Amino acid sequence: MKKIYLDYAATTPTDPEVIKAMQPYFFDKFGNPSSIHSFGQEAKKAIEDAREKTAAFLGAQPQEIVFTSGGTESNNFAIQGIAYAMQKKGNHIITTAIEHHAIIEPCKFLESRGFKVNFVGPDKYGLINPQDIKKAITEKTILISVMHANNEIGTIQPIAEIGKIARENGIYFHTDAVQTVGHIPVKVDDLNVDLLSLSAHKFYGPKGIGALYIRKGTRIERFLHGGDQERNRRSSTYNTPGIVGLGKAVELCQDNMKQEMEDQSKLRDRLIKTIQEKIPHTYLNGHPTLRLPNNVNISIEYIEGESIILNLDIEGIAVSTGSACTSSSLEPSHVLLAIGQPPELAHGSLRLTLGRYTKESDIDYLLGVLPKIVQKLRLMSPLYKEAK
Repeated sequence: MKKIYLDYAATTPTDPEVIKAMQPYFFDKFGNPSSIHSFGQEAKKAIEDAREKTAAFLGAQPQEIVFTSGGTESNNFAIQGIAYAMQKKGNHIITTAIEHHAIIEPCKFLESRGFKVNFVGPDKYGLINPQDIKKAITEKTILISVMHANNEIGTIQPIAEIGKIARENGIYFHTDAVQTVGHIPVKVDDLNVDLLSLSAHKFYGPKGIGALYIRKGTRIERFLHGGDQERNRRSSTYNTPGIVGLGKAVELCQDNMKQEMEDQSKLRDRLIKTIQEKIPHTYLNGHPTLRLPNNVNISIEYIEGESIILNLDIEGIAVSTGSACTSSSLEPSHVLLAIGQPPELAHGSLRLTLGRYTKESDIDYLLGVLPKIVQKLRLMSPLYKEAK
């Protein structure tokens, strides 16, 4: 049976060149980078090479890159690290109602510890108005965190403008760029950010490795204690193979990103247009133009997204309804509810995300199968029968 993967926002396959670059560091070059002998120093050099590649890709300095276990740790490090470092100045944090749970949950945790959090709402396209962020600022505000692009609906936020507002008010600004690094240009100075999170498995690197950019001079409490790794900012034995893999993945994105953006945008636009032509009562979620080149999020009326996913999977097509981190939840997407969708329509959402290995023939196959599945499920739906 034909197998098609259209869930690249959840994770990406590790590029074969990345795997090749990692392999020596599992056995031949296995030394602990904290050791001063030749085995350790060989591994340490590989780590610093990867740090330099990552920094250059972001327009940062190597000493501003801290390697972590992935996006969730980077986000927690940024949110809690700034909160505790700055609590004598204030206890107010501003974020949005459509953030990934790796931002929302640390913020809720801090609320239970006496911090105040504003969750600013988006417009119907999932776009955050910078002026709404500005209005939420108080004399106690110590951190603003707004994701670069939404992981479910793909809307790209006006990060540079929000960052300018934060800087004018002397407030640290963090962005969760897990969905954008490697897919669209991301330069820390252009975005006016003080902290930025990324995760290698979202751009063809290995799972279990990520990074947090921390602008020089930023006051932040360390998140893990027990060693002096990462300039005393993040204790833990270095994941050398993972870090090497991240560095190689960054290098490949540097070479391929421009062409991939162009190719994926064409496939994305074809998907959106054809689905809405072939399937009535479908609605595009997210901004029509300010969206990731690989993201299509559609709500299909009168049926549930989970039913579509299961039927597509039988046909060999992998898609999702939203964030992979909450795929086991029966609750409708908090992002779709935040942009004003009623729960019954939010339950019918479908997220199709494209990637490096997506072919035109894959899209042809999906477009041949999906309308038939929707029609079959609608004929079983009491809501559809009532609407007719």
